[in-house]
Amino acid sequence: MTAELAEETVYAVEARGIHKSFGTLEVLAGVDLLVRKGEVTVILGPSGSGKSTLLRTLNHLEKVDRGTVRIDGELIGYRRKGNRLHELRDREILKQRSHIGFVFQNFNLFPHLTALENVVEAPLSAQKRDRDEVYREARALLERVGVGDKADEYPRQLSGGQQQRVAIARALALRPAVILFDEPTSALDPELVGEVLEVLAQLARDGATLVIVTHEVGFAREVADTAVFMDGGVIVEQGPPSQVIDNPVHEPTKAFLSRVL
Repeated sequence: MTAELAEETVYAVEARGIHKSFGTLEVLAGVDLLVRKGEVTVILGPSGSGKSTLLRTLNHLEKVDRGTVRIDGELIGYRRKGNRLHELRDREILKQRSHIGFVFQNFNLFPHLTALENVVEAPLSAQKRDRDEVYREARALLERVGVGDKADEYPRQLSGGQQQRVAIARALALRPAVILFDEPTSALDPELVGEVLEVLAQLARDGATLVIVTHEVGFAREVADTAVFMDGGVIVEQGPPSQVIDNPVHEPTKAFLSRVL
């Protein structure tokens, strides 16, 4: 096995040289992010630092201007021909996304589907898996995240915390190589934040590969294998939480943490 292939098997996420601008505003200015399989990476930083945009490039919800993203060794959004990259067709991109979990801050559940139907929809329609197996697994996943008794209820009948836990079950149902979380607690009432963070902590204990954009610094300290601090479209600091959160080196990191801790 070559060194390159060996490296690909190590990383669930391999983003290199990511650049992204919206008009004249450069949002990502050459970001490298490597996430090992079975590890939790938490991305911190002020609003406008590029955190959510970086997350959305990982499953091609945002098209990069330069750079490449690989998930579980597979190039995302493009096919390489010689020295050129050619963007995949929408159908091919959707197929890739069906193996990458994404949990949004505003839940994004289908309002006309029950909790159970929300969880089974993608494995059935996008992954074409066996119906009985998918339903059986979906019920088990709803139990796993603590809303098994809500399987037949619609999103409007659920609290924000319950909706977000259904959204996490929906992501897990894809059997993804990685689950991406974009501020998963920011739309929740304060008393509901803990129940969602506990589900994330349990996923971490179970060995799932997670990339979480969050302002929950205490959670990051307890759960993350790697903490990443972004500012101005670049990664300013990254390493173990004991280093980045408790002993930051760079002034932007120190200033941010002094405001939120």
